[in-house]
Amino acid sequence: MTDETDTADTPHEGHDGLSPDFVRAILDLVEAGDAEAAREKVEPLHPADIADLVELTPGDQRHALAAAIAGLIDGEVLAEMNDWVREDLIDALEPHEVADIAAELDTDDAVAIIEDMEEEDQRAVLRALDPDDRAAIEEALSYPEESAGRLMQRELIAVPEHWTVGDVLDFLRGNDDLATDFWEIFVVDPAHHPVGTCALSWILRTPRAISMRDVMQREQTLIPVEMDQEEVALRFQKYALISAAVVDDSGRLVGMITVDDIVHIIQEEAGEDALLLSGAGDGDINEPIRDSYRARVRWLVANLFTALVASSIIAMFGAAIEQMVALAVLMPIVASVGGNAGTQTMAIVVRALATNQLTQSNTVRTIRREILVAILNGGTIALLLGVGAGLIFANPALGMVIAVAMVINILVAGLAGVLVPVTLERMKQDPAVASSVFVTMVTDSMGFLAFLGLAVAAGLTG
Repeated sequence: MTDETDTADTPHEGHDGLSPDFVRAILDLVEAGDAEAAREKVEPLHPADIADLVELTPGDQRHALAAAIAGLIDGEVLAEMNDWVREDLIDALEPHEVADIAAELDTDDAVAIIEDMEEEDQRAVLRALDPDDRAAIEEALSYPEESAGRLMQRELIAVPEHWTVGDVLDFLRGNDDLATDFWEIFVVDPAHHPVGTCALSWILRTPRAISMRDVMQREQTLIPVEMDQEEVALRFQKYALISAAVVDDSGRLVGMITVDDIVHIIQEEAGEDALLLSGAGDGDINEPIRDSYRARVRWLVANLFTALVASSIIAMFGAAIEQMVALAVLMPIVASVGGNAGTQTMAIVVRALATNQLTQSNTVRTIRREILVAILNGGTIALLLGVGAGLIFANPALGMVIAVAMVINILVAGLAGVLVPVTLERMKQDPAVASSVFVTMVTDSMGFLAFLGLAVAAGLTG
């Protein structure tokens, strides 16, 4: 055996991703029409690895791969798959095939597969489901996108508070239709309102005769069914939850959310905010080129118009720049440093807003803090730049002007980095979406205005 063959038979590389040689070997088998050998190699893989294999396959070969290993692409694999790739595969399946896959999954995973389908295809899939599964998924789809109602699963264990530990154990052992994976049991009153929770470890270590009222924990974190998934993730993080009950408007227990779903949400929301700050849309490498173009170009066009504001300020001082070339040399430094200072503050504020660290009660304190940081940063950069410019151009007055301009611009950048995202948040807009465009416009415009205006006022140009 050669090293190349050994590599092709080894699925994973050192970083736990599928090796290129392994992926190529599978695709070669599919291309050669040897579907049985391809399935034999893929079958031992974890569902997440099978999902990775499909994602790593070029788009024009995915359907052939899916057909060759059709029996291995089940609900668990689709639940692990990238949204764009999953949507592409589902479009190639018949409604009854999608329904069979959805029936295997918990409600939350089934909803994730069905919710992005065309309305007509959704109806066809729902018609093919069993009545109970259809009712659960239709109820989930009735809740807002990215809400707890979409995220929760209906499969949970709830018992009356008057039961004993022995009753609960007998119920768990004697019922084959219960959820297969759970960490705690919810205790409910006769109106099905959650009154407490009980970890499985407590039940296993408690005598059978003890009442659930005496062993359960009454303090619990309840999740309203329409709460945004980002707020749900923050509660899980704040209170170190493994699972949590979801309640409707009347306080009835309707589902639960588990920490494995929250891990995905935290990753998704963090990546989303970073991409929105750059105006890159979903930023997914599997996203169709046309969708990527539409998502990015609108912010580039917006940036073009905001850049014209800075250009118009430069044009106002065109004569001064012609008389003193040093102004043109130093202008990019003013804009660059100011822009970076604004971006630093903006990133901190957007993250603080996303994690509920920054609220109305501490906004003023945060502004004061950023002003102080800006003064310290501005003073340091102004000293370095002012002394350097004065020595290089043999003009102490020029050094003083750019030093003062730098202090002003970094101070403005700090204020803009706080006020722009906070204002967008107060206007019920996502502060990560447009903050960078406006902060850049403010720092560039004010930097050029301060530097060139001070240069003219100091008489450096004439």
